[in-house]
Amino acid sequence: MAAAQLLRKNLHIAKALSFSFRMMSSVQGNAGVSYTYETLNVCQARNNVLHVELNRPDKRNAMNRSFWSEMVECFNKIANDSDCRAIVLSGAGKIFTSGIDLTDLGSDVLQQQGEDLARIAWNLRKKILEYQETFNVLEKCPKPVIAAIHGACIGAGVDLITACDIRYCTQDAWIQVKEVDIGLAADVGTLQRLPRVIGNQSLVNELAFTARKMMSDEAKSCGLMSRVFEDKETMLEGAFEVASEIASKSPIAVQGTKLNLVYSRDHSVSDSLNYMATWNMSMLQTEDTMKSAMAALQKKTPRDVMYSKL
Repeated sequence: MAAAQLLRKNLHIAKALSFSFRMMSSVQGNAGVSYTYETLNVCQARNNVLHVELNRPDKRNAMNRSFWSEMVECFNKIANDSDCRAIVLSGAGKIFTSGIDLTDLGSDVLQQQGEDLARIAWNLRKKILEYQETFNVLEKCPKPVIAAIHGACIGAGVDLITACDIRYCTQDAWIQVKEVDIGLAADVGTLQRLPRVIGNQSLVNELAFTARKMMSDEAKSCGLMSRVFEDKETMLEGAFEVASEIASKSPIAVQGTKLNLVYSRDHSVSDSLNYMATWNMSMLQTEDTMKSAMAALQKKTPRDVMYSKL
């Protein structure tokens, strides 16, 4: 009751702020951050929403040497871009991705230089860890990432999408954990993340051991995809709409939610609750909570509130 009375006493503040909220929202935008890459196309799709597109359509978006470093650079930059609050990740051309570009990266894995086996192994492990970071950055980025998959998503593409927060696909989409067919075990995230995403170890084992295709209907039924769209155009529109909805909310709340969800996945309930309490002992002091509560009392939505950049 006391909290409600306090909020009502401050309604005049909300009324005074509401005009400034509307005025300020029109000037929000990217503050000159540059995203120029060889293998990625980055643009602003909606207010506070970035669209990152795998951009090697003539090579079926195969992941070459440049891609592995550019993804790290791109998402580290996005993580610190206060104008971005949500990301949609898609692929240009006919398919999402054909996976690793063996013609470009084969020498990194198959033709290690040197005679000492220990040093060859040491350097190969270092290289694998570097490749793992390419998709770890999606998970480390505090802004939610929506993967929008059309056509084929093969091999390292599965590593990529399992590191995303939300996954949508088209009816013609299919995924394939392809690595056993080229003589190796998937080593950049699929075997670690896919079991946690779908919660069915038997199905994960089947996919990983056989390298069979999983079609869109099965991917949705097992929980890998949350929505299936008729075609790429409607999927992207749906993804942008959800990203825009996410971006309209308090960045303190959204990004704190993502960080705690990731932490909880890898820790016990007890540890995660303790971490949450420590997190919110400071984050609950944000002005965003009062702004949101005032908006609710005025029967407004988060879209009517101008949250400060984070």
